[in-house]
Amino acid sequence: MSAEWQTAPQEARRRRPLLEVQGLTVRFGGLLAVADLDLRVEEGEILALVGPNGAGKTTVLNCISGFVRPAAGCIHFAGRDLLALGPERRAALGIGRTFQNGQLFASMTVLENLLIGRHTYLRAGLLQGLLPCGPAKSEDARARQRAHEILAWLELEPYADCVVAALPAGLQKLVGVARALAGEPRLLLLDEPAAGVSLREVAALAEQLRRWNAELGLTLLLIEHNMEVVQAVAQRVCVLNYGRKLAEGEPGRVLREPAVLEAYLGRDEEVNPLQEQEVSDHAAG
Repeated sequence: MSAEWQTAPQEARRRRPLLEVQGLTVRFGGLLAVADLDLRVEEGEILALVGPNGAGKTTVLNCISGFVRPAAGCIHFAGRDLLALGPERRAALGIGRTFQNGQLFASMTVLENLLIGRHTYLRAGLLQGLLPCGPAKSEDARARQRAHEILAWLELEPYADCVVAALPAGLQKLVGVARALAGEPRLLLLDEPAAGVSLREVAALAEQLRRWNAELGLTLLLIEHNMEVVQAVAQRVCVLNYGRKLAEGEPGRVLREPAVLEAYLGRDEEVNPLQEQEVSDHAAG
């Protein structure tokens, strides 16, 4: 992949976080979905956002990517205030996003979905696009080249001309990542990447996440319920419960805290969530 995707020097990382959320509060009618949340994500970091269903995790990602406007608080990305910007402007700044349910164009091909993901780099107008040569044709050629590079890097090139709806769920999730990468983000927001992934594919997914982080210099903020993935990839974890931050820090420590166990597992015993999940998986299998 292109060297352009490398992150800022380490000196810049020390000056300020890539993403900083302060006092974030979100209300849906009378429901307080997120309450006074502070969150920092350093450039080059992998941070996992975990917690029970309904804890407000996806709402936080929606606020960062511009799909939900908070009632209070501020969000800064690379030092820039995001609240006045819509989703497209935020994507152009370098924020990529995947969704729980894919949000792909199911009737279009994999390649066409990636070309849509490159839209922030297109500058030519409609009239220029009708001409047989010129900037529109050059932009299209560059977009196709980059899309094929991403597909090759993710080992999706054989599916480039396949209609998305015909692909299995696991491949559709990877196409969603590929489309997000087409925008060349600095920060990638992942909403439950392990959902629907089989037990034997979990280790491979964790390796992919580490690879995206290391080889592309991507900063990752992911929502995840699979504690095996969280333990394998996250440098830090932030636990939400009823929209409030319950704990934050290194996964091995935070996931053993009594308050986290009580909220996330419904008990106050000192049980490792990873061990708990392994027991559940074996019982289900």
